[in-house]
Amino acid sequence: MTEGAANQRIDTVAALRDAAITTLLAFGLFLPLIGFHTVTNIRNELELDTRWPLLFSIVAVVGVARLAYSFLLAPWLERIKLRPMATTTPAWRATFGKWFVPFCIGFVIVYPAIIIAATGFGGALKWVDNFGIQILIYVMLGWGLNIVVGLAGLLDLGYVAFYAVGAYAYALLAKEFGFSFWILLPLAGVMSSFWGILLGFPVLRLRGDYLAIVTLAFGEIIRIVLVNWVDVTNGYAGISGIPRPSFFGIPFNANDDGFAATFGLEFSPIYRTIFLYYLILALALLTAFVTVRLRRLPVGRAWEALREDEIACRSLGINTTHTKLTAFGMGAMFAGFAGSFFAARQGFISPESFTFLESATILAIVVLGGMGSQIGVAIAAIAMIGGTEIMRELDFLKQIFGESFDPTQYRMLLFGFAMVIIMVLRPRGLISTRAPSVFLKEPKPVPVDLVKQGHG
Repeated sequence: MTEGAANQRIDTVAALRDAAITTLLAFGLFLPLIGFHTVTNIRNELELDTRWPLLFSIVAVVGVARLAYSFLLAPWLERIKLRPMATTTPAWRATFGKWFVPFCIGFVIVYPAIIIAATGFGGALKWVDNFGIQILIYVMLGWGLNIVVGLAGLLDLGYVAFYAVGAYAYALLAKEFGFSFWILLPLAGVMSSFWGILLGFPVLRLRGDYLAIVTLAFGEIIRIVLVNWVDVTNGYAGISGIPRPSFFGIPFNANDDGFAATFGLEFSPIYRTIFLYYLILALALLTAFVTVRLRRLPVGRAWEALREDEIACRSLGINTTHTKLTAFGMGAMFAGFAGSFFAARQGFISPESFTFLESATILAIVVLGGMGSQIGVAIAAIAMIGGTEIMRELDFLKQIFGESFDPTQYRMLLFGFAMVIIMVLRPRGLISTRAPSVFLKEPKPVPVDLVKQGHG
């Protein structure tokens, strides 16, 4: 009894010591980043300002979180490791898994109607555009990168380059030659796929960190070309006046031949937004459908074999050159589709829209969601992109931390914090299980001693 009390006291002392050290480290790290803030006075001079309430609030949250981890989370994780793996799936989980995807598809289909019924036409524009369309763009990009990273195991840090190729291909061809959106949409995908295959050739012998460095360089090369090839891309000024997609030739404007007048409706910009929403929804569902079907084909199984062990893949007679090129080409094609939609939706593009931060965000979506998991990627995209948009609505925090406080400036800090939590709790992502593409009679879980986290 005395020994148990002594061990508990030692654990408490160790937890308090860890919390104190973590708090001091957080204070030293956040002091120059958050504690001090430069402002411009009326004489256009920089002055150093302080934000002590915000700094101490964040440091206190870090210290409390460390204590909570030591007293609550760490023992729970230890109990999880000792818990025997269940041989059968609970009935509620099987029912939930059976109806979750159909429910989600039905919800996104009726989402605009729900928003319009709740907020009216005036308030629905923000929720359909900034939340619905923006999230679906990144869902589609995440699913495209999931082919390269999740299925084939090729770490790509320059995925935004194919996104940019699709956007600029649509913008230049639509402005210079007057081609319609429906012609340029597949053409942008083909051009991005060509550049994906072109990238694949130099990196055939590279793996791991070296592959990541080369793809990162490729993304920066594309961005620098867009900046400096002023005669074609207009440099930093970008391309404006990009033609918008129409509804089978009917434009979304206030003219007599516009969409509203044609169907006898009162003009509102919400009609074009709803049309774009269902367009990107169709593209995202097409991406998911093609990915699921490809995964069950021989090329999909070759991608997964390449991901698990490239040497064993070669020993089985699989052509790794074709396998890598098809992965790069397919992933780039869907990025081209998303890029052309992005250009048509915005009506303006510039190199600033295709920086490395975009590639990092898309990769973070894939990693947090679970590499190879379509549902996990979608959930991660909703959390990351939707979380960013929600942070723009937190104006009440300015009353606590001052008028200069902008919650969106701390989104990368929150994303990093979320990634640390996911790596601790779910090292393989939110959805760590993968349904086998080929199995004998029935799928069976992989034994826990062969997989570090739960099931295979």
